[in-house]
Amino acid sequence: MRLILLGAPGAGKGTQANYIKEKFAIPQISTGDMLRAAVKAGTPLGLEAKAIMDAGGLVRDDIIIGLVKERIAEADCANGFLFDGFPRTTPQAEAMKEAGVNIDYVVEIDVPDANIIDRMSGRRVHLSSGRTYHVKYNPPKAEGRDDLTGEELVQRDDDKEETVKKRLAVYHEQTEVLVGFYSKMAASGDATAPKYVKVDGTQAVETVRDNVFAALDA
Repeated sequence: MRLILLGAPGAGKGTQANYIKEKFAIPQISTGDMLRAAVKAGTPLGLEAKAIMDAGGLVRDDIIIGLVKERIAEADCANGFLFDGFPRTTPQAEAMKEAGVNIDYVVEIDVPDANIIDRMSGRRVHLSSGRTYHVKYNPPKAEGRDDLTGEELVQRDDDKEETVKKRLAVYHEQTEVLVGFYSKMAASGDATAPKYVKVDGTQAVETVRDNVFAALDA
């Protein structure tokens, strides 16, 4: 099971990724983890990436694709893998295809921006314990206070409405084009093209999970 998960920040990809990993016994691969591992191991690609990062540059797509090919050749990827946050752009998706990295399914968790802003901007956190609340969906017993300690809850910077809107704008500008890229590829009749699955992410977490599993088992 070789998968790409697509969806805006806050759409619930992380939660669904955990369910998918457990069900299919596959690793979740992020480019950040790959880069850190390659740099730490001192591989040729890792050293090249480190030199670029140390100079404040962005690691080139050809290096990222090289790292991807090395990573998916490792033993824990024998049953497949789940890409997390990769590819981010159409050139990366095209480079991956040209490199012969085949994907079985592209799963899009679809949630409208208004829902994501509502979900994320309403989050409140008790910092010392990590307990999370939501002003609308999971409010604390006393407004702005942790249920167990009575200490103040905070809104993390990442959850502030303006920050969420900026992250969504970047997603729409850079990554949402992959929806069209993979939809078109799936409809092309190409035998190596992945199947494209779109799941309504506004439903309960368990319902989204069941819908994803049903699509992958089809």
